[in-house]
This record gives sequence, structure tokens and C-alpha cells, in this order.
Amino acid sequence: MSRKTTLQLATATALAALTLGTSIAEAAGILSIGRREDSTTFDPIATAQNIDFWVFMNVFDVLVRVDKTGTKLEPGLAENWTISDDGLTYTMSLRDAKFSDGSPITAEDVIYSLTRLRDDELSLWSDGYKIIESMDGPDDRTVVITLSSPSAPFLSTLAMPGASIISKAGMEEMGEEAYAADPVASGAFTVADWIRGDRVILEKNPNFWQADRVRLDGVEWISIPDDNTRMLNVQAGQIDAAIFVPFSRVEQLQQDPELTVHLEPSTREDALLINHANEPLGNKEVRQALDFAINKQEVIDAVTFGIGEVANSYVPKGALYYYPDNLLRPHDPEKAKALLEEAGVSDLSLDYLVKAGDEVDEQIAVLLQRQLSEAGVEVNIQKVDASQQWDMLVDGQFDLAVGYWTNDILDPDQKTTFVLGNDTNMNYMTRYDAPEVAQMVADARIEMDVGKREEMYVELQKQAKEDVNWIDLYYSPFINVSRKNIENFYQNPLGRFFLEDTVKN
Repeated sequence: MSRKTTLQLATATALAALTLGTSIAEAAGILSIGRREDSTTFDPIATAQNIDFWVFMNVFDVLVRVDKTGTKLEPGLAENWTISDDGLTYTMSLRDAKFSDGSPITAEDVIYSLTRLRDDELSLWSDGYKIIESMDGPDDRTVVITLSSPSAPFLSTLAMPGASIISKAGMEEMGEEAYAADPVASGAFTVADWIRGDRVILEKNPNFWQADRVRLDGVEWISIPDDNTRMLNVQAGQIDAAIFVPFSRVEQLQQDPELTVHLEPSTREDALLINHANEPLGNKEVRQALDFAINKQEVIDAVTFGIGEVANSYVPKGALYYYPDNLLRPHDPEKAKALLEEAGVSDLSLDYLVKAGDEVDEQIAVLLQRQLSEAGVEVNIQKVDASQQWDMLVDGQFDLAVGYWTNDILDPDQKTTFVLGNDTNMNYMTRYDAPEVAQMVADARIEMDVGKREEMYVELQKQAKEDVNWIDLYYSPFINVSRKNIENFYQNPLGRFFLEDTVKN
């Protein structure tokens, strides 16, 4: 059966179900998951958003994977590898695997994928892969990667979703735009349809090298921006699961005998992004004043219902090289006023970008608006669609906005590069510009002595706090909910859903 025919049948079936008033959750073998935003792309190199990563982690495979515990690396498309004594040469042995179109996954595809990641102007992750000096495929099942210098995090970076392996032939035939909407898959599921603004429909990939492991026939990722609506839908059985459960709903949902609430260990940190390009926010003393003006514990108590924990570093608690003694500025509105006065700043008015329908985002905004007003800072809350907010962050159309991060690799290099390294993401859109810090990030990447490397990351955490690259707010678990008939619905600390193991009874 052709892909187009399959797609037409799937669409017709979905429409028939809606006409008959049948919920999607009742479809046998199809797992429906409610989420806030819609996807933006299926091009692995062109996004840094979890709304994309968390979907295509099951559409694409990577050379090296992170295990379910989120603590160890394990084989992916590379069934084994060796590293030369000088740390410069990585020889990857590929397993016998196929793309969703039946074509073999070869060394040529791997080299093509990693070259795009390093060199393509679309790549948001290029800086972390410039260390690749050359790549060679002596045969279809062997890839030899040579680095320009040793790199402590390199093996971990191969597990990053942006390093997903795509089809060279498929990309060249379809073009980047078409492939980004309808990719040739290397993972457990293929993209059957993407109804923009509504849902992504995945179906099982029969050519996946672990196809026997996959129990589901397909997955529907459904965009339901309003938190309350999304929770009501899963309670009513209209969808099988929902992610981004509001803190305020956890206790109530836990009391529902038809539901399972999942509080999974995570690497999530929520932080207040500050646009340094907008004066006077480029002044360090002004940013420090904002930090003193914010009562983080009040945010924990009022917004997370005690589930969160005050964050003191951009490195998540429990992650590699986390510095527990990092500075945590106390709540001190008078100190904030004094710093603003010393900086010659008065009548400060800031535009705060908020995702409409995101209960937690809206609650934090109202709370911070009041707290900052006590330090003499006026905050103008601007509610925008969740998908629109990202574009506005990229364009710099904000002063303040809450953003969150979850690690995609085990090593701290990825997040450090993203938020401090002056890479293509403008330091998570904050426009924080500190060349000496960026050099520290680059030096830490190639330091192979574990003790020295830890010292470097401790110093980076201290410097980030001193400069207030952003304002650390809180750490929290992943909070998801599923119906009782769903088994093995699990998200590891780096955000990956292991849907190849999920069962719908």
C-alpha cells in the first residue's frame, strides 16, 4: 500500500471516528498524547525546541543513545565503537538497519547528517560540532570521525536529537523544506500526516531495526494549548495521555482511579530570560537588581505547590558538575532599589512575554509582576500564542520571558554552549555577550582532565550567576498523566519518551 493511500485511509478513519463521536483514545493501538504547542519542523538540525525533539526522538534514531535512566550511553545505530588512544579518532560500526523507505542506513547517510549539523546555515547546533575535522566511510557499515582536538563531551553529543541520522537520498530528492515536513524515518515511527496547528500523526515503522519491540500501531501528538482543556480531555478519556500537567492539578489527578500521574526525575530548569540587547538590561547591576527583587521560594510555594525546588545554577541539580554552593541571591527589594539607583535607572518599565493558556507561565508572570513592582519596576504582561512566543524570542521582541531547558545529552557542554557560549542561538535568545566566558566554554570542552574540567564548570556557574545571564527560578520533575490502560508511558530525565515500549491495553 502506498504512503499516500495509507494516509488517506488514516484520515478517513479519524474523520469517521469524530463523526460518530468516538474519542481518539478508543482507537486500538493508537496512543493519543495531548501537548501544548504544535511541532515546528522535522529537520533535526533546525530546532532547539522540546516540542520538536520529543516527537522526533521516536521518528529518528541516533548513533549513540541515552538509556532509560538518563545516566548512561548505549548503542543506537552504531552497535559499537572504538576511540583512539589520542582521543582524536572515533570508529563507529553501524548495525544492519534501514530507513522507513526500505533503503539501507549507510556510512554515507551518517556522514551527510553530521556534515549538515556542522556546516549547514540552518543548523542551530553547529558550534558544538565544529570540532569534527573529517569523516570517512571505508565501507557502508563503518564511519571514521576525526576530531581537530580531543573532546570530552563528543560521544555524548552524538546522542543529541539534533544529531539524528537522516536519509541523504531522501533529503536531496525532496529538498530541505519538504523533508522537514515529511521525513524519511530512521526510528520507530514514521510521519503519516502533520495537520499544522492540530496534530502530528505517526505510524509504526515496519523497517525500524527494532520493529519487533514496538507494540503501538501509531501515535497522535495533539496540540491542546489550554492546560485545563488538556487535563479535562484526558480525564474524560478523549485522549490517552497528556504532558505538561500543571502543578495545581497534580493532587486532583492523583485521586482519579482511572489515571496515573507520572512525576519523573528530570533535568528541567525554568529561568527568567532577560534580553540584554534592550537597555538598560545590558547593565549587569540592573540584572542583579531584578534577581534580588524576585522571591524564588514564593514562586515554588505559590506556583509549583511545593513540587519544585529553587534553582541556583544553570546546571540542573544532580547533573554532571552541578555546583551546589553556587550563589543564591536572597529576596531583597531594598537592595534591588539601591542597585537601580546606583545604575542611574528610574521608572524602569519592562515588557514580559507570556504564553497564553500556559497556566504556570501566566501564574509566574502575575507573581513576578507584583514582586518587581515592590522594587519600583513596572512590568507589562503581553500574552501571545505559544508558537508565536518562540519567534518573538528569536526576533528579540521582549524584555523578559520565562523559558525552560532540559538537557539533551549527559555532558554539561551542550547547555553551557547554548546559554553561555555565544553560539548561533544568541545564548538562548538573551543576547548575553561575554567573549571571555565563551572562551571558557570552548576550553572546558577540550579539557580531558576530569578534575580540571569540573573546576572550569564550577567557575562558569559562578560567572553566570555574577553576570546574571538569566535569573534561575526552579528545578522540577517532568509531570505527565496517562489513562490506566496505558503501560510503560515513560520519559527519561533528558526528555525522551520511550514510545517503542509503550502498550495500550
